[in-house]
This record gives sequence, structure tokens and C-alpha cells, in this order.
Amino acid sequence: MRTAKGWVVFLVMEAFLISGCTAALIGGAAVGAGSGTYFFINGEMKTDYYQSFDAAWNACQKTVADMRGLDVLPEKEIGKGKISAVINDEKVVISVTYKAKNVTTVSVRVGLIGNKLSSQLIHDKIGDNLVKK
Repeated sequence: MRTAKGWVVFLVMEAFLISGCTAALIGGAAVGAGSGTYFFINGEMKTDYYQSFDAAWNACQKTVADMRGLDVLPEKEIGKGKISAVINDEKVVISVTYKAKNVTTVSVRVGLIGNKLSSQLIHDKIGDNLVKK
């Protein structure tokens, strides 16, 4: 009887791992990991960059230019901004938000419902542009 319960618990945990719910099992331990941690929620991939708002904004603009974005529409306010563009026939929205001194949250949405792989690629290019500055 004890072995059967163990297998049921194991299979339930395995189902969570396979479905991508590892954050639910870990209890959010990945939250403090820093700018290498990405969260893909509701079609948006978010991460914090340990850079000033202006540095992150400039890196996002350079990323859109490097990827040959079309119909680029930047909207910048105090502490937040949004860049809308079309890259490779997909609508891309990059949101930049001031979080704290030298901490900026950047969110990327590709397409109508979100594309995780494309969003990750854009975040990688933003990170590269932050390093190059």
C-alpha cells in the first residue's frame, strides 16, 4: 500500500515537471536569481535587468533597429516606456518599466498570444546590447 501511494505522488510530481509548472513545486525560489531568470506569463516574457532605465531603454531601441523593425512606435514617459514594432512579420511590443535604482523590468510580447522562443531571442539581444554599451 505504501509503495502505491509513493508511485502516485511521484507521477503527480512528474506531471507538474513535464507541464512546466516547476515554479509551483519549487515555491518561487527562482525569483531571486537575477537577470538570468525569465518569466513567461500570459504571452509576455519578463525579466529584470540590473541597469538604469535609460540604459535598458536604449538597449531595447538598438535591438529593434538591429532586427530591422518596421512601423516602430516608441512611447516613453517618466519611468516607463513601450516600443511597438513589426519584426519578421510579427507584431512585437517591448515594455520597459523602472523598478528601482539600477533595476529595470523589460517585458517582451511577440505576436497576438505570445511566442516564447522569439521573446527569448529578443531578450538575449537586449542583454547583448546592454553588455556592449
